[in-house]
Amino acid sequence: MKVFLNSIGCRLNQSEIETMARQLLASGHEIVTDTAEADKVIINTCAVTAEAARDARSQTRRIHRSNPAAEIVLTGCYATIAPDELSQVQGAGRVVVNQQKAQLVQMLDPKARIELPVFDQEPVLREFLAGSMGANTRAFIKVQDGCDNKCTFCVTTVARGAGQSRHLGDVVAEIQALAAAGYQEAVLTGVHLGSYGHDFGNQAGLRDLVQAILQHTDIPRLRLSSLEPWDIAPDFFELWENHRLLPHLHMPLQSGSDKILKRMARRTSRVSFRELAEAARSYIPNLNLSTDLIVGFPGETEADFADSLEFVEGIDFARLHVFSYSPRPGTAASQFPDQINGKIKKERTRRMIDLGKELSHKFHQRFLGQKLNVLWETNVGADPGGLRWVGYTDNYIRVQANGPADLFNRITLTEIVDANADNVTGIVF
Repeated sequence: MKVFLNSIGCRLNQSEIETMARQLLASGHEIVTDTAEADKVIINTCAVTAEAARDARSQTRRIHRSNPAAEIVLTGCYATIAPDELSQVQGAGRVVVNQQKAQLVQMLDPKARIELPVFDQEPVLREFLAGSMGANTRAFIKVQDGCDNKCTFCVTTVARGAGQSRHLGDVVAEIQALAAAGYQEAVLTGVHLGSYGHDFGNQAGLRDLVQAILQHTDIPRLRLSSLEPWDIAPDFFELWENHRLLPHLHMPLQSGSDKILKRMARRTSRVSFRELAEAARSYIPNLNLSTDLIVGFPGETEADFADSLEFVEGIDFARLHVFSYSPRPGTAASQFPDQINGKIKKERTRRMIDLGKELSHKFHQRFLGQKLNVLWETNVGADPGGLRWVGYTDNYIRVQANGPADLFNRITLTEIVDANADNVTGIVF
């Protein structure tokens, strides 16, 4: 069976697709990077915004037109919150909700191996990742699923259910296998990563997990994905004394207005977030602190938005992920009064994105002339200077540089010689 896999949305979705790919390869199936060659197509959908849902529908129709014979299997959050709607899309085949996703490969092949497979086909998987997702040196490790928070804008709790953690030993074993297979970096992912272990009664679960990975694996680089600000105690940052834990934190703020944070049911405030950011920077040199922001939330006045702009600039984030508020079915905020006009949302979104570019430019400029470690992951062509490579510094700056043909999956010192908001250029040493 030839299978094409695609993921829309978050790193957790990508981690799940990578797991499916390993299961399929271990069961003797072939992963293809061209939908025209596929017998089956699996799309792991996202529902966090209306745009993500539209993307799933558009991809389904487009793939069906290019390969009408292939069965298109739709799973993920959009498939879970709106299975009937998605099943009506032209070309849609099976719709598999999140609660059945772990058995999806076995649905396609009852003899498939769905336990953690051996990692003896990683070169094949990397070829798939490079062709379809453009990244194949970082492994995304799902350590937790679901969320017990009730943020009023978020459909993920509806789609993913309550928090559930993997056993620590299973995570460590997976990372050991990935390191043995040649991966240089592991990224811990989850819907609510900071709640790892809470369902086991361990409130320090994430700290214990990180310590176990650092102690019992030799993966060169360990990165954390998104962490909610209320999950972190100041002493958590002591973990970064181990330089294998990378100086990059993504802490979703969502709004810089205390009034809007309360309407969102976020368990943070301007004061507590600022204190946390200051504590993180005191422990972690060269920290890249990034965040998510929702613009145009119901009831957001121009004064509230101005508060957000002022606060975001004051925190001095390195990168902003900005979203216009999108009402999602089943969420409290979709029923709130004072929904914001689309033109106003668009204009405020532009202003926040512009601020984000200024902050990114400022952050990148700090490293001009410095030598940073870069993990090279993608060859993007050639120019008169030679092969052109893209990789990421330990603090998650995307860098381009010319280098030799064997640079893939290597970590090298690289001097930053040019930097703006979108492009950072280096010289490999």
